[in-house]
Amino acid sequence: MRRVRYESTGGPLFLEEAPVPEPGPGELLLRCEAIGVTLPVVRKVTEAAEPIALGGEIAGRIMAVGSGVGRFRVGERVTGLCFGHGYADFAPVHETMASPVPDDADAVDAVALVRSGLVALGALSAARPEPDETALVTAAASGVGHLAVQLARTRGAARVVGAVSDPAKSDFVRALGADDVIVYGQDDWGASADYVLDAVGGDLLTPAVAALAPGGRLVAYSSGGGTVQAYDLIVGAKSVIGFQTARTARGEPELYERWRRELWRLHADGALKPSVHGRFALEDAAKAHAVIEGRENRGKVILVP
Repeated sequence: MRRVRYESTGGPLFLEEAPVPEPGPGELLLRCEAIGVTLPVVRKVTEAAEPIALGGEIAGRIMAVGSGVGRFRVGERVTGLCFGHGYADFAPVHETMASPVPDDADAVDAVALVRSGLVALGALSAARPEPDETALVTAAASGVGHLAVQLARTRGAARVVGAVSDPAKSDFVRALGADDVIVYGQDDWGASADYVLDAVGGDLLTPAVAALAPGGRLVAYSSGGGTVQAYDLIVGAKSVIGFQTARTARGEPELYERWRRELWRLHADGALKPSVHGRFALEDAAKAHAVIEGRENRGKVILVP
C-alpha cells in the first residue's frame, strides 16, 4: 500500500510503499476513502522534535477487525480517529473512536461532518449554551469552526460572531450564518460574548477572554497552548473550560453516540452543511498541508486516496 511519511522536522512529505497493517486488539482496519487534514497534525510536522506518524480523521470500509471487536463487522463503513499512519490506503482505527457512516453518505462528507462536528458540538456543549446568548467562534472558517458557527445557532444563540485571520474569509463566515465577523489583531473585539469557542489559543486567548461578558465562559480546545491571567477571569467572574473529544469518546460513549446522531440529523434537515475547501490526492499531501499552514482554508481539507 501507499502511505505518506517524512523524515525530519518540517518535511518534506513523500509517498512510500509499506505493508498493509494488521488490526490490533479492538481495532478496525479501514480501506481509506477520505482523510481529514488538521491543524494539530500540520503543527506537529513543522514543530515536533522527531517525525510522527501522520494520523487523524479517516473514513472508509472495514476490511478486517482485531480481537475483541464487538460493535462493527467487515464490510461496514465508518469514520474515526487514527493515531497511527492515517495518510495511507489502509489505516487502523480503534472501535471506541469509530462511528458508523450511513450507506448513502459520501466518505468526504462523513470526514468533514462527523469528526470536526463532534469537536464543534462537544465544545459547544461544554459551554453550556443558553437560549438568546451571544456566541463567539474563533477560527470560524476552519474545518471545526465553520460547523461551530452553524451549531451555535441550532442551540439557540441569538447572535453569532466569527473571528478569522483574514478579512477575505468574512463573506464565507457570514454565509454560514454569522451576524458579525472580526479579524485577529483588532484592538477591541467588542463582542460581549456569553461564550467563546476557541480553536486557536496562544496570544489569542487574551482578546478572547476580554471579549467575554461578565460571567462568560471560554471553551479551549486548541493545540496552540497559551496562558490566561487569573486576574482577567476574577474581575469579570469569567471561566475557562478545557475540552477534548477523545476523553468523551472513551469515557462517555453513549454521549458521543448521541452527538453523532445529532450531527447526521441536523445534516439531513439542512441545518448543518459541511464545506470542503479542497480534495487532494495522497501524493499532494504537502499541498494540502500548505493550505492549512497558510490559513487559506474555508472549511475542511481532505485527502482522497
